[in-house]
Amino acid sequence: MDLISLLLPFFSGAAGGNLVGGILKNFNLGSVGNSLAGLVGGGVGSLILGNLLGMPMPSGAVDPDGAALLGQILGGGAGGGVMTIIVGMLQKMLGRPAA
Repeated sequence: MDLISLLLPFFSGAAGGNLVGGILKNFNLGSVGNSLAGLVGGGVGSLILGNLLGMPMPSGAVDPDGAALLGQILGGGAGGGVMTIIVGMLQKMLGRPAA
C-alpha cells in the first residue's frame, strides 16, 4: 500500500467536512474544526464503506478501473461530512456556539 492510498480517505474526508460545513451553516465548526472532524470521519467512513460494499483496499498493484480508489474517495468524503454533522449536533446539544 502506498502513501497516497493511505492519505486519500483523510484528505477527501477533510474536503467532505468543509463542504458540509459550508452548505449546512447550523453545523459549521469553522475551517479547522470541519477539517479535523472530516479527517477522523474520512478514515472511519472509508473503512466502513469499504467493508460494507466489499471493495478491496488498494494495494501496491495498479487498480486498472480505480474502483478501490473511488470507494476510498466517496467513503472518506461521506464519512467526513457525517462526522462534521455529528460534532456540530453535539456542540448544539451542549449549548456551545459554533465557530
